Amino acid sequence: MTDLLLSRRGVLRGSLVTALGAVAGYLVARTSAAARSGRGTAAANAYGPSTTPRRLLIRLDRVPQGGGVVLTGDDVVVTRTVAGDVHAFSAICTHQGCTVATVAGGTIDCPCHGSRFDAVTGAVRHGPADRPLAAIAVVVRAGNVYSS
Repeated sequence: MTDLLLSRRGVLRGSLVTALGAVAGYLVARTSAAARSGRGTAAANAYGPSTTPRRLLIRLDRVPQGGGVVLTGDDVVVTRTVAGDVHAFSAICTHQGCTVATVAGGTIDCPCHGSRFDAVTGAVRHGPADRPLAAIAVVVRAGNVYSS
C-alpha cells in the first residue's frame, strides 16, 4: 500500500487550480444566455414574473372589485380594491416557489403550505413565507391592465 504524502507545493497547486476553476465558472455563468434572459423563475429563486414591459395582462372588467385574478401563464396575480385601485404581484410564492391559487377575503392564498399575502401590498399576512410577493408596476388604459 502506498502512502499519499501531500507537499506544500501540491496543496498550493491544487488550491490554485480550484480557485481558477471557480473564477472561470463564475465568468461563464455570468455571461450565459440564462443570465441575460431577464426572466426570473422559482427554480432560480428569483420569484419574479415573466412579463415584459407594456404587455397586456388582462381586461379590467375581468378583475373583480375586492378580489383578483391569478394569471398562471404570466406568473402574475392582478388585484383590485373595492375603490377600484389595481395592483399586481408575482404569482410565485416566496416560500417554496408554488404558484398562488386564489384571491379572497383581502388575501392572495398559496395552496402549497398555507401562506397568505395582502392583496393590496403583497406583504405576508400568514406564513410560512417570510418575504412579500414581488410587486409589478401596472397601468390601466382603455379598460385594460398592462405591465409597465
